[in-house]
Amino acid sequence: MTTPSQNPSQTTAAAPLRRFLFNRYAAVAFIAGAALATGIGAFARTDAMSGWHHGMMMDGTQSPAEVSAHIDRMLKHFYVEIDATDAQKAQIDPLVRQAVSDLTPLHSQLHAAHAQVVKALTETTIDRASLEAARVQHLQLAEQGSKRLVQLIADVGDVLTPAQRTTLAARIQHMHGMPHS
Repeated sequence: MTTPSQNPSQTTAAAPLRRFLFNRYAAVAFIAGAALATGIGAFARTDAMSGWHHGMMMDGTQSPAEVSAHIDRMLKHFYVEIDATDAQKAQIDPLVRQAVSDLTPLHSQLHAAHAQVVKALTETTIDRASLEAARVQHLQLAEQGSKRLVQLIADVGDVLTPAQRTTLAARIQHMHGMPHS
């Protein structure tokens, strides 16, 4: 009896197909989650101008009601894009809200790390240790945020159908000017 490893013709024919399907589904899952993460990601990142996201300043000064309203608008657009069912909406909504709740404290911590860098740059003498500490803190916070976003991507991806993930991936590619595969 031969196994696939002993029969090179079977392995050769099946391997490219497996790689193609795995790469395609992995890419679709990642891109689908990335669309959702893009909306949520503003809470976990900071940039030089405090970050504008779809008309809402993401500088940590928003009230819980403003954040909730922003999430509602973002999810409404997301649901239309993927033609989500009521059951899917009921599953996705708490996932997103929990992720935002988890990511919001990271946002203020990132602002603190940014302020530390600005302070270090305004001192008479550059404090390299302070700059390095801020860099390390920023990377740790980014890692925490990234892990949480990947968890959200996977959780939401579990709720969506393959067709919905494909629709979402195509929309993301269109929005970012990426070629369709």
